[in-house]
Amino acid sequence: MSGTRGSTLTLAGPARHGIEVKHSRFVAHAEPAASVEAALAAISRNSDAAATHNCWAYRIGAQYRFNDDGEPGGTAGRPILMAIDGQGMDQVAVVVVRHYGGIKLGAGGLARAYGGCAAECLRVAAKVPLEQYITCDISCSFSASSSVHEMLDRHRGRKLGEHFENDGVTLQARIRADSRAPLERDLAALSRGTITLRIIED
Repeated sequence: MSGTRGSTLTLAGPARHGIEVKHSRFVAHAEPAASVEAALAAISRNSDAAATHNCWAYRIGAQYRFNDDGEPGGTAGRPILMAIDGQGMDQVAVVVVRHYGGIKLGAGGLARAYGGCAAECLRVAAKVPLEQYITCDISCSFSASSSVHEMLDRHRGRKLGEHFENDGVTLQARIRADSRAPLERDLAALSRGTITLRIIED
């Protein structure tokens, strides 16, 4: 996904947290997931075929899904998603596995159990900053293109493409958001303002 990501944190690795509510056992399994495919794989990996319900949600930027897996609508998957968003997390998949204990919890009790278990799992888990990226066009003369390539490497940018024109070349690149200002300063110093950097997605 190009552009800047909306949230600032993701999980450093898999996390697990369990609670018991009126003899029902709820266990949340959370994993970082940078793509929908990774999220679905994590959900499959952490689901328990012997459990009464395997309810889940994931958030990856603007993409999200949730599933109640047989629980009353809105009592499981959505509270799990709300827990992800409430903790300010992105690129995360959470499965809450329930083993029924014989006592019905009601809609409110289910939502509190699923959402609370997921939220506590994410709250205590180790987190890392989610790197934010922007896509940009850098236009320069032919003579400056090798220096621009070197500078892009120095700022850990990645070239996505190159377009040649009559008076120079335009590089499309993906750079970390926090590298934008230093890169612009270095490009300005290199070219005395003749190299331009234009943000495509921010």
